[in-house]
Amino acid sequence: MKILKNSIQLFSLFALTSLTFTSCSDDDDNNNVINIPDAESVKLFTSNNADGNINIYDVTDLSNVTASTLITNSTMADGIYYDDDTDTVYQVSRSSLALEGFANATTLASGTTVDVDVAGTADMDSPREVAVNDNMYVVADNSDVDGDPNTPDGRLFIYEKSGNSFSLRNTVTTGFKLWGIVFNGSDLYAIVDATGDLAVFQGFLANNTDAIVAPTKRITVEGIVRTHGITFDDDTDTAVLTDIGDAASATDGGFHVIYNFTSKLDATPDSGTLSVTDQIRVSGTNTVLGNPVDVAYDDETETVYIAEAANGKILAFNNIGTGGNLTPVLNNDLASASAVYLERD
Repeated sequence: MKILKNSIQLFSLFALTSLTFTSCSDDDDNNNVINIPDAESVKLFTSNNADGNINIYDVTDLSNVTASTLITNSTMADGIYYDDDTDTVYQVSRSSLALEGFANATTLASGTTVDVDVAGTADMDSPREVAVNDNMYVVADNSDVDGDPNTPDGRLFIYEKSGNSFSLRNTVTTGFKLWGIVFNGSDLYAIVDATGDLAVFQGFLANNTDAIVAPTKRITVEGIVRTHGITFDDDTDTAVLTDIGDAASATDGGFHVIYNFTSKLDATPDSGTLSVTDQIRVSGTNTVLGNPVDVAYDDETETVYIAEAANGKILAFNNIGTGGNLTPVLNNDLASASAVYLERD
């Protein structure tokens, strides 16, 4: 019994010692604490207008990128979003004109043909980007609402997700054509297509009836010819906007990185211009940027991911601090690439 007692005491001492080295302390002196970080994976979800399939790139290590494909019933698709909590990827189908969700997205084998698990109604005419705020999904539609090209307009379709379906709550009509959209809290940033402008709708989801709604603010982003894609990272207050330049050219595209974005946006009055000196521009022949239509941003590595439509590419750029004619660190073929969404686990 004495031997057993000593063994128990020794085991208890070992357990206590192990706990000391693996637990956080309330003391100021944490020199003995060993923090083992969780392993992370970084995935890029993409849509395209060539076959409507979903391509998922594992970009955890940009020197060893792997890809898998989910085959959908769509033939064309645009905006894309991934919900890590349910492992469901959503994309906007331009062939079925509806929002569609696909479950078990990252566990299915590449080449799997997937059925729609979360279905929406076919309400739209020419859908583009999707922005998500909790269970509310907003899709920008680029079609001409009144049929008069001299009066540009667009629509924002606001869907509510419940269970395995989407229901259309209401539609907001804008006085300009739309492309990229993204939420910053309750505010919605919307690209004004065919211009270098950005529109801001404060408290956007409070617009809960069908109506024509003017933006709270509209500004010009200096240096951009025609913007399409936008993303915003609230952790670092960084916005990235793409510039397709001349839509007929496959060589004159670029993107702009804007640090401390909210303060610069707040300092720019309605109808004002956000100076190019407050931005970093990446463009040039090395970039392979012709018509960059969507963008994602990894704040931990300061990497910009681009869906490049004209040249059919998924591109990534790092070391973006100086801007200029950068060579992409990732250059993968994807015909008619249309949208990207980054998820870091």
